[in-house]
Amino acid sequence: MRGQAVTSDKEQWLNTQYRAAGERDVRFSTVSDLELDPLYTPEDANLNYPEALGNPGDYPFTRGVYPSMYRGRLWTMRQFAGFGLAEDTNARFRFLLKQGQTGLSTAFDMPTLMGYDADHERAMGEVGREGVSVTSIHDMARLYDQIRLDQITTSMTVNCSASVILAMYLVVAERQGATWDSVSGTIQNDMLKEFIAQKEWICPPDPSVRIVVDMIEFCCRRAPRFHPVSISGYHIREAGSTAVQELAFTLADGVCYVEEALKRGLNVDDFAPRLSFFFNLHNDFLEEIAKLRAARRIWARLMKERFGAKRTRSMTLRTHAQTAGVALTAQQPLNNIARVAIQALAGVLGGVQSLHTNAMDETLALPTEAAATVALRTQQIIAEETGVVNTIDPLGGSYALEALTNRMESEAMAYIKRIEEMGGMIRAIELGYPQQEIAEAAFRYQRQIEDKIKTVVGVNKYTTPEEIPLPTLKIDPAVEERQVQRVRKMKRERNQRAVKDALKRVAEACRCGNNLMEPICEAVRQEATVGEICDVYRTEFGVYKDPAWI
Repeated sequence: MRGQAVTSDKEQWLNTQYRAAGERDVRFSTVSDLELDPLYTPEDANLNYPEALGNPGDYPFTRGVYPSMYRGRLWTMRQFAGFGLAEDTNARFRFLLKQGQTGLSTAFDMPTLMGYDADHERAMGEVGREGVSVTSIHDMARLYDQIRLDQITTSMTVNCSASVILAMYLVVAERQGATWDSVSGTIQNDMLKEFIAQKEWICPPDPSVRIVVDMIEFCCRRAPRFHPVSISGYHIREAGSTAVQELAFTLADGVCYVEEALKRGLNVDDFAPRLSFFFNLHNDFLEEIAKLRAARRIWARLMKERFGAKRTRSMTLRTHAQTAGVALTAQQPLNNIARVAIQALAGVLGGVQSLHTNAMDETLALPTEAAATVALRTQQIIAEETGVVNTIDPLGGSYALEALTNRMESEAMAYIKRIEEMGGMIRAIELGYPQQEIAEAAFRYQRQIEDKIKTVVGVNKYTTPEEIPLPTLKIDPAVEERQVQRVRKMKRERNQRAVKDALKRVAEACRCGNNLMEPICEAVRQEATVGEICDVYRTEFGVYKDPAWI
């Protein structure tokens, strides 16, 4: 009788079995931002094939972008690394590769991210602190010394100076003897997300997006295996958004890039296969899996129905994911190992193509070698010991998961429609709409922690009076002085006329609307620096100021 009630009359079962047991009438959640039912049945899941689910590798890709998924090939284990001088990070790269890492992911320091050289006054105190310092082509060559760029994929987390970093990367590959069409990897280069959440910019939105489209166009023609943009929800979630907001704003950003590339005259099936995505993996296990499944379905439908894509790869949302930095705690940091493992498992069950697992000590400092190893081993244990890779989309068909996937899709599409009614994402950013939505969500989340509606183990529940300190990585202050002197020496000894002429050609391309990437590649060959090329952007396009601070 009970089994019959579950499938035929959910409310009857709740009344007679659940509530009669003395449990409170729940539509509540201690983790998720979506209200959850205490029970899900087939009527909630709406399991319709093939419109909503289909098979793995088939439109709309809810169950995965490839037919064999991890039975054919595991996700790329791509641990984020970068600190100090280029040679320091190169040593960490080679250590991680020896430990079984299968792809590289590069963190740059704040001056590099903001387009300043190590010897600039605004770089003081920040050189090599939060990532690796890269000012010139020589730093890039040291960073990938003894690492063949045509034999490994690299992800580079950089945005407003991404055009310069990509040019340096390709020129280093060229000097290694590789052709550009043999180089594969991803550069983040998502400027819309910067205006929404992370706040690392140089130029206003319009010229910033123009540079992104230049890179999309350039890679289509010259580096067809490289992903010129990773449309990123990760930082939107880190800024305090809900899972639905992360999903909606990320896909709305993707729509904007597609529209701008089409305005350039590019064919959707030429560039769409090289667009990639980057999502956060937060604490609510089912919500995160549902978010990734809904993301694939929404993107497939947008690309096919709205933009007329014909190629299967144009409709498939391929994504990197990273466990949630904002979910790590400085209190009882060993607990972070468990958090990261659960978040990473959600990413795997959600069908990601590459994954970074945070180290337990990242709220305290840059990861130590030991902590980075544990983070990598977490992925390897999931892959080698849990058995979850042995069947494709093992949670597909779960009543609860399918119902959550449907709700994610519906609520995200409501946001996307609202943004379109405003005139698109650039206009919505100018109006401050996504920024305000995220700020309000972050405020609600923090209040729920402070009021103990949401539990954070070791912070507002199960606390201990004394903490056991972890060893942390410390950056030697001498690193900055060494890099500054290195940069100044390079600037004295290079061919100043060649640098000046190369920067002039970059400026001309800015003014006349030509694609910027070829002039930038030539400029870095002549030893023009990150800061000098970004100064051209500042001069030609102006410097953006956040409306919230004007």
